[in-house]
Amino acid sequence: MSSRGTLFIVSAPSGAGKSSLVNAVLARDPAIRLSISFTSRAPRPGERHAEHYHFVDEAEFERMVEAGDFFEHARVHGDWKGTARQSVEPQLAAGKDVLLEIDWQGARQVRSKVPGAISVFILPPSRDALEQRMRKRGQDSEEVIARRLAAAREEMSHYGEFDYVVVNEDFPVAVEELCSIFTASRLRRAVQTVRHGRLIASLLSADP
Repeated sequence: MSSRGTLFIVSAPSGAGKSSLVNAVLARDPAIRLSISFTSRAPRPGERHAEHYHFVDEAEFERMVEAGDFFEHARVHGDWKGTARQSVEPQLAAGKDVLLEIDWQGARQVRSKVPGAISVFILPPSRDALEQRMRKRGQDSEEVIARRLAAAREEMSHYGEFDYVVVNEDFPVAVEELCSIFTASRLRRAVQTVRHGRLIASLLSADP
C-alpha cells in the first residue's frame, strides 16, 4: 500500500516573510511540491505568470468558482485567490507532499477537507518589523500599506487555528524550524506505519 502525500499549509500576514521562507525550504526539500495559486489581481513588478501566480481576471476566477475548480478560495485584500483542485488532489493521491502558501481563510477551508493537513503560521517579531518589511518591498502605495497593516492584526488573531507557529525574527533559524516541522510530520506513526508496513510486519512476525 503506497503512502498518501502530506498536505502542508503555510500562512502569514502580508510582510511576515512567508514567501521567502517557503522558497528557502523548497530549495532544501525538493520532495515538496508547491501549489501555485490563482489570483484575480494584476501582477506586481517582477512577477511571472505560472511561476508566482496564475493570473486571471475576476470574471474568469468567478467562472472557475462556479465550475467547482477550486480546492479552496477566498477574497484577500480585495482580490480573489484560490488553489485549483488539480494542483493538489492528484499529487497527494500519488504520494507527493504538497505545500499551500495561502491565507487563514483558505487554510480553514482546507483543514475542513483534509483534517490531516499540517498547518504553520508565520509571525513577525514585531509590528514595526512588519511595517518595515512592507515598505522595503517598494511595491505598494501608502494606501495599500495602510490597508495591509490594518488587516494584519485580524489575520494574526487566527494563529491559534494552526498546528505550529514560527516567529520570523532570524531568517536562517526560521528556515530551520520550518524544515524541522516538515521532517517531523513525515515521521508520525500513522505515516510510517503505511510507508514501512512490510518492515513492521516482518519485525513483529512470530516466524524467524
